[in-house]
Amino acid sequence: LQVPALVTVDSFSFGCELSSHTHSFAFKGEEKDDAELLLALTRLCLAEGTKEECHDVLEIMARNHDHQQTAVPVANLKLSCQLMLSLDDFQFQPPVTFCLKSGSGPVQIRGERQIVTVSSDVSEEEESEEEGSEEEEAEPGPILPAKKQGGRP
Repeated sequence: LQVPALVTVDSFSFGCELSSHTHSFAFKGEEKDDAELLLALTRLCLAEGTKEECHDVLEIMARNHDHQQTAVPVANLKLSCQLMLSLDDFQFQPPVTFCLKSGSGPVQIRGERQIVTVSSDVSEEEESEEEGSEEEEAEPGPILPAKKQGGRP
């Protein structure tokens, strides 16, 4: 009997703002042996106070699949044509650094910190509950014919 792993994901809001006063922000995260920390970006947008003539270019520095630091420009925002960029939970493993490469912002960065924990320690009580629910699902009740209703007026 193989015991299934229990995966839990805890999510917390994340946000920062880059501007002429703060050109970069580093998200390091806390390392835990039994959990994986991810940063899932949802949106980049210009904030109030952005100048019309500026192109705000945002660059993200993170590790690639070879675990080497790589810098990639991800957004070129301008007030008159592109105020916002939706990133649909674009995930990074910390450390991640956001840099305002050009423009004065402010650019808001929004997303979620996700803590993924995988536990193979399922208690006997939880295991028996899972087995019981599997048995219930495996044996559906009989299908009964519908009752005919009397004549209509």
